[in-house]
Amino acid sequence: MGRVHVLQHPLIQHKLTYIRAKDTGTKEFRQLVQEVAMLMAYEITRDLPLVETSVETPVARAKAWVIEGKTLALVPVLRAGLGMVDGILAMIPNAKVGHVGLYRNPETLEPVEYYCKLPPHIEERDVIVVDPMLATGGSACAALTAVKDRGATAVKLMCLVAAPQGISRVQEQHPDVDMYVAAIDEGLNEHGYIVPGLGDAGDRLFGTR
Repeated sequence: MGRVHVLQHPLIQHKLTYIRAKDTGTKEFRQLVQEVAMLMAYEITRDLPLVETSVETPVARAKAWVIEGKTLALVPVLRAGLGMVDGILAMIPNAKVGHVGLYRNPETLEPVEYYCKLPPHIEERDVIVVDPMLATGGSACAALTAVKDRGATAVKLMCLVAAPQGISRVQEQHPDVDMYVAAIDEGLNEHGYIVPGLGDAGDRLFGTR
């Protein structure tokens, strides 16, 4: 079963408070999301393997360490996931970026993939799927399926806020995927919004309604 990591770092929790606040404007909201994503990237990459190397300092040669093995790929779920990408790239500038686009079928209410473009050799990469909200889990599960169907095997999910229903659905459909979240909220309302949540992340990021 995939593990759920709730990132309790004080800076993450402090910034998440202002992301939640309804009076936070688009510019500040966007900046805060990027900052929290950067801090979360620090935590989600904690287990990357290192290999020993050496470097010539101004004084002498020193033993040092570099990241070994697989390169990273970020896969935001369109559109709200885009708001997290720049923050993560500030921490991991060499990561490649793919995209998964989904829409909800108005009859079945299930997500339908309309776009997926991933970096080459996705099977050799550690993949981080990013989406600010994990509500029902439908979109997250569809995005995880999309990247796995194209060969990804090492996949993690990063979200700002999650509902227990979404966590359970991801664990059921993708038991091999670890989840990294800044908060687990109470649940969902009758419209499928996370409570207390932070509203519609996409609208707040891009100033739309």
